[in-house]
Amino acid sequence: QVQLVESGGGLVQAGGSLRLSCAASGRTFSSYEMGWFRQAPGKEREFVAHINWSGSSTYYADSVKGRFTISRDNAKNTVYLQMNSLKPEDTAAYYCAARRARTISTIGLGYDYWGQGTQVTVSS
Repeated sequence: QVQLVESGGGLVQAGGSLRLSCAASGRTFSSYEMGWFRQAPGKEREFVAHINWSGSSTYYADSVKGRFTISRDNAKNTVYLQMNSLKPEDTAAYYCAARRARTISTIGLGYDYWGQGTQVTVSS
């Protein structure tokens, strides 16, 4: 089992940057594919980014491509989401998730473990 804890959220002005972190428990972190999702009030959960188990492959939603970067440090059991050029529409609770299957998934049901989320608010 994997426990995930996100951190790094906060309030930032439009155009600013934040880096989210997701720390995982357990010695098998490197075997999981990892994803970031977000959910704004009144909206459905939305896929943001995915990274494979080794960090060699990434995939992004069109809405964040070129602005967000997902990365991981398997030695530290941590996955990151660097968010640049933030927009008010990026405001949401951000969640990291772990997936056993070694394929990309952009849907929440494809992930096995979830963190509790961290709030990101972008002011205009």
